[in-house]
Amino acid sequence: QVQLVESGGGLVQAGGSLRLSCVASGIIFGIGTMGWYRQAPGKQRDLVATITSSDTTTYADSVKGRFTISRDNNKNTLYLQMNSLKPEDTAVYYCNADVIISTRGHLRENWGQGTQVTVSS
Repeated sequence: QVQLVESGGGLVQAGGSLRLSCVASGIIFGIGTMGWYRQAPGKQRDLVATITSSDTTTYADSVKGRFTISRDNNKNTLYLQMNSLKPEDTAVYYCNADVIISTRGHLRENWGQGTQVTVSS
């Protein structure tokens, strides 16, 4: 069993910053690509940013230049630094990770429970 637990969400004024964290725990032989997704009320879940095991990153156009994704492989932890936040960034943010769950390299996709980010205008 693998668990992903997010933290760091909250209420912030427009222009402010937040840093999200996601810790993976359980039987883990390694972690491949990790990512952050977000879902606003009444909308689909959208990709925010991803980072591979070799630290190659991708970002949604809407967050480029404002958000930075990073990871600490020694701590099985994913981060999302969010700066210059806008009201339209308000959503539940979910952590996603492809976890290697066996010595044969079997991958399983895992999701966290989500953390709420609210940006007031």
